[in-house]
Amino acid sequence: MVRRIIQINEDKCNGCGACASACHEGAIGMVDGKAKLLRDDYCDGLGDCLPTCPTGAIKFVEREAAAYDEEAVKENMKKRAAQQKNGKPEVSAASATLAGAAASEHAASQAGATSQPADRTSQSTEATPQPTGGCPGSRMRMLRQQAEKEDVLAGEINFVKAPASQLAQWPCQIKLVPTNAPYFNGAKLLIAADCTAYAYANMHQEFMRGKVTIIGCPKLDDIDYSEKLTTIIRDNDIKEVTIVRMEVPCCGGLEMAAKKAIQESGKFIPWQVVTISIDGKKLD
Repeated sequence: MVRRIIQINEDKCNGCGACASACHEGAIGMVDGKAKLLRDDYCDGLGDCLPTCPTGAIKFVEREAAAYDEEAVKENMKKRAAQQKNGKPEVSAASATLAGAAASEHAASQAGATSQPADRTSQSTEATPQPTGGCPGSRMRMLRQQAEKEDVLAGEINFVKAPASQLAQWPCQIKLVPTNAPYFNGAKLLIAADCTAYAYANMHQEFMRGKVTIIGCPKLDDIDYSEKLTTIIRDNDIKEVTIVRMEVPCCGGLEMAAKKAIQESGKFIPWQVVTISIDGKKLD
């Protein structure tokens, strides 16, 4: 039958999982970091998932599809509830891919007028991925790092503890960080190029300690950070700004965006720029 059903543009999907959480029928799952319509007959065509997608990757289409099967959905949700109650772990992406393949076969068998009805009992709904609560990579968290312990010398064996991470919050990518968050209140803000943490060995202790760190790469992201940085600085109680960039020319975009943001925020905030060389030395 031809009916209304969702279509997901994988190129636009950023893998946040919001649509999977919004789908009460379990029709959408996350497979290899992308949202997938797992079974046509689980989709009721009402589109609860559409408004939750931040990238506009989901739309309605009219196409040949299996009819919505409320009983199959109920059965699937019962199995999911049982899995959660028993504490079963989430399935792997490979299992999810198998579920997607089974869904395609199911839809094809339903669409053919002379085909035999699909045997739903032979299709494993246990392989359907659990809806996520949003992308873990963009979920806001405040981190409380343990203070670095002193090196302990016991006899002739020197037990040197690895330095503690100084990352104070999550997310840290400029593209993902919210413009208003508790950790910005009274913060010393570090705006750093992605590569600096790899090039400069003492990045955590020398620059990140005691600061809120946000990072980006103007070349890879290919966006102007200045508008978002302006909002962060203007709408929060930022005490000072440190910009750490690489010596490569493309990193100049990050420095320019940060300086522009400070200027357009209308605030007089102490700031400094530190440039790291490719071989890991401070140039100024």
